[in-house]
Amino acid sequence: MAIRLRTLLGDHACTAALKNGTIGSDVVAFDFADYSPTHTGFKPMVREQAFDVSEMAIVTYLMAKNFGKPMVLLPAVVMARFQHGFALYNAKRGTLTPTDLNNKRVGIRSFTTTTGAWLRGILANDYGVDLDSIDWVTFEDAHVAEFQDTTRRAPKGKQIVQMLIDGELDAVLGEKSDHPDLKPLFADVEGEEKSWFARHNVLPINHMVVVSEQLSRDHPEAVRDVFRLLRESAACAPAASPRFSADEMRRSLQMIIRYTAQQGLIPSEVAVDELFDDLTRTLL
Repeated sequence: MAIRLRTLLGDHACTAALKNGTIGSDVVAFDFADYSPTHTGFKPMVREQAFDVSEMAIVTYLMAKNFGKPMVLLPAVVMARFQHGFALYNAKRGTLTPTDLNNKRVGIRSFTTTTGAWLRGILANDYGVDLDSIDWVTFEDAHVAEFQDTTRRAPKGKQIVQMLIDGELDAVLGEKSDHPDLKPLFADVEGEEKSWFARHNVLPINHMVVVSEQLSRDHPEAVRDVFRLLRESAACAPAASPRFSADEMRRSLQMIIRYTAQQGLIPSEVAVDELFDDLTRTLL
């Protein structure tokens, strides 16, 4: 009889065939949880081990692993994208460029979001921005309860994009908007993305998949089949969907580990292999 797995997976091109039953298994069956947006399910996974299989933001996983949360990474990417288009400023109040951000007020949903970590890494390492000089304004706590967040919390009821429109913030990270006053912080987003990729040869990973430590320990055959299904589902996705070789995945993980350590979200860099256990490391 198939092992039933409590599962959190968002609706992505690479997960569609798995979620709609196009591909299946005699080994595992999925009970899909309904969280919208998907990231709202990360907190119960980290804090309560709510799922056997879960999509997970990579920075949240790095932080959770540091605090000994019983989760294991699978080498399966479900969401990856360039980040430059997710930074905005209010052009009505004058032009702002990435190098102008020192000592500015910058809003972000949570300081620990993966998009935020990527963008701060880009700003610090490619543009020389002093991240410590910025007045960070946040709206949510971290998924990992043990993390000590020292940022300034926005007043209750305030919305991040509206604060930017109203001049209460100078820029925001992790957001997009079609408001006519709001413009990309990186003026030529596509050009910036191309030149950044040419320099680093990295496609930023946002979300991967984790399994519970218990599932990996007690049912290795189930974990292998979950990975097989994720891989086959990704193969069914349109060609434009991100696909990672082992080397490409390692490069992206190495960079986000470095950025996450630089920003104090984890105490020090770890090796990519340490993100996996003896079972899931064999799937790389």
